[in-house]
Amino acid sequence: MAISIIDALNIIYKEINILSSEIIPIESSIGRTICSNYSAVFDLPRFDNSAMDGYAVKLSNTGENVNSNRVIYAGDDSNFILQENEAIRIMTGSSIPEGTEAIVPIEDVEVNREIVSLPNNIRKNAHIRFAGEDIKSSKTYIKKGDRVSAYTIALFASQGLTHVSVVRKVKVAVFGTGDELRPHYEKIKPHQLYNSNAPMFLARAKELGCSVQYIGGSGDTIESLKSSIIEALSADLIITSGGVSVGDKDFTKEAFRELGMETFFSGVNIKPGKPTTIGKIGKTIVVNLAGNPLASMTNYEMFVKPIILKLSGTNEYYHGIINTKMAEDYKIKAGRNSVILGSFDGNLFTPLKSQSAGMVSPLAEADGMIVSDINLSFLNRDDEVKMIPIKFQLNSSINKNIFTTNKEN
Repeated sequence: MAISIIDALNIIYKEINILSSEIIPIESSIGRTICSNYSAVFDLPRFDNSAMDGYAVKLSNTGENVNSNRVIYAGDDSNFILQENEAIRIMTGSSIPEGTEAIVPIEDVEVNREIVSLPNNIRKNAHIRFAGEDIKSSKTYIKKGDRVSAYTIALFASQGLTHVSVVRKVKVAVFGTGDELRPHYEKIKPHQLYNSNAPMFLARAKELGCSVQYIGGSGDTIESLKSSIIEALSADLIITSGGVSVGDKDFTKEAFRELGMETFFSGVNIKPGKPTTIGKIGKTIVVNLAGNPLASMTNYEMFVKPIILKLSGTNEYYHGIINTKMAEDYKIKAGRNSVILGSFDGNLFTPLKSQSAGMVSPLAEADGMIVSDINLSFLNRDDEVKMIPIKFQLNSSINKNIFTTNKEN
């Protein structure tokens, strides 16, 4: 019996475990997930310094002419002490001299040789960056489960960190099933089709930060399927498409079962992609998707993406949503949760005109998708909807309601 989308997702959240860790250079850690908290070993900035090219001054000299014959450059290890009636010229990033009460920007003074005329509006501590005002020593600046970005690497570098502990990359293996399917790099006969699902699965896995392996196509026999499965078992996640329905040659589930697959669920109350099956063999997660391209794509986004995110260790593995509005009226067949692909212009969601389960062309057009409640049969223009984004990253650390319902619900 098919289970609900929510039940399927909750099983994924419960059953999928984070992968092991590795230590790598910070430059190689982009997109990876941090395995532990990192705390500052020293203040940032490490010392009080000037935020401007200007002059270090005392407030008592506001509006006066003062002497200036000393200068501090960034990187200087000076031990200057600022005297009364003196201004010390200082460069951005330089350690401020003892006794400094403000920095006056160079454009706000008049200079005549060694005499500097100060303005009348000097504020205490103006243009001084104090030690630790960015990050205090011992403060946790990166937490376990955070994903590394270019800006995270800047934080690591600011603390002199060279290597970091991250969750290793998810290894994804893909193979297609069906005698009628051939790889896109081969010539095909009139009765054959190109396998568009496998390269799509591999490319999307790469976009999500995985390393990938293409096993190749598998014929419609138990022996051929089992051979492909055994070859793929070194991966963390195996993704297949086709052979999960009830046709005479739909042997995929049987082949996995004979190799000891523990099934989490088989069949989801979703349109398209009801035959979706997920389980595991040993520590390898197995996803059997429907063979129709659009059905496999929508279920990849709905179920495979959270699996990859959970394996990768990120805290943000739930579906993120964008609250938007319908651009036009749209009729829906009630009775099951329907996935509706559409374009998003930053303001309105427009359902794609054609989006049958076997189509390929809508895959590249879709910016996101909405999921209808089982009781929803019609959406009016300007009705509020919850869109799950596809073409850009928006995940959440909170498990949000992803269903679009009637207003009265």
